[in-house]
Amino acid sequence: MELSKIMESSEYVKSKLNKLPEIGIILGSGLGELADFLEKKIIIKYSDVPNMPKATVKGHAGQFVCGQLNGKNVIMMQGRFHYYEGNPMELLALPVYIMKNLGVKKLIVTNAAGGINKSFVPGDLMIINDHINLTFNNPLIGKNDEKIGPRFPDMSVSYDKDLITLAKEISAGHGIGVKEGVYLMMTGPNYETPAEIRMARILGGDAVGMSTVPEVIAARHCNIKVLGISCITNMAAGINDKPLNHAEVIETSNTVKDKFETFVINIVGKM
Repeated sequence: MELSKIMESSEYVKSKLNKLPEIGIILGSGLGELADFLEKKIIIKYSDVPNMPKATVKGHAGQFVCGQLNGKNVIMMQGRFHYYEGNPMELLALPVYIMKNLGVKKLIVTNAAGGINKSFVPGDLMIINDHINLTFNNPLIGKNDEKIGPRFPDMSVSYDKDLITLAKEISAGHGIGVKEGVYLMMTGPNYETPAEIRMARILGGDAVGMSTVPEVIAARHCNIKVLGISCITNMAAGINDKPLNHAEVIETSNTVKDKFETFVINIVGKM
């Protein structure tokens, strides 16, 4: 991603804000209502931001929402971009670089995911402790600008251990049961086959989805600490012989939104 484009996009967003954010939050499918809790809210449509693609998936509003959440200045992505929408992988990194230029130091990345681990049930929340990239692509491929981040960023701690510890403490303190595991990304947009899910389990995946990994790679590239949370909206293909569809993803997200919102709001307050 060219630095000039990142700066152009960042300056536009910055011009609309009264206070710069310290925490970024990316909201996955069906989880966008968390933005309703923001105070002193400022909405910036992606379509108004230079160089930004459009969010085309149902359940993704397609806008930045900025304001205060539990005493912290935050910027939320209410809707994200996906590789399967035809976006170049490097473009998926742009919102993260914008956040970095606005002053964001910590990022909460959320998603709706299919459960690979057979101990999971729909409605579980999973703290991501690592990921597997099965897209065979990467947002950092191409020319690197050292002003953004290093040519070869370290991914040995993609998800910050202190933030994981904090999330566990919040879950215990509020009686919110959480799982922990490895998120595996495939390109989509089709759901995985049963054979692919068996492969994913052998590789060590606990949940599968079509997002998150490019954003986390970009965040680590520019030295933003990451906390990842998956909402398990369905069991992956072949586990219970139930056909998969996006309506189920949204429906399950809606049933757990109160738990999810309580979890994230309290995490933000302690970050």
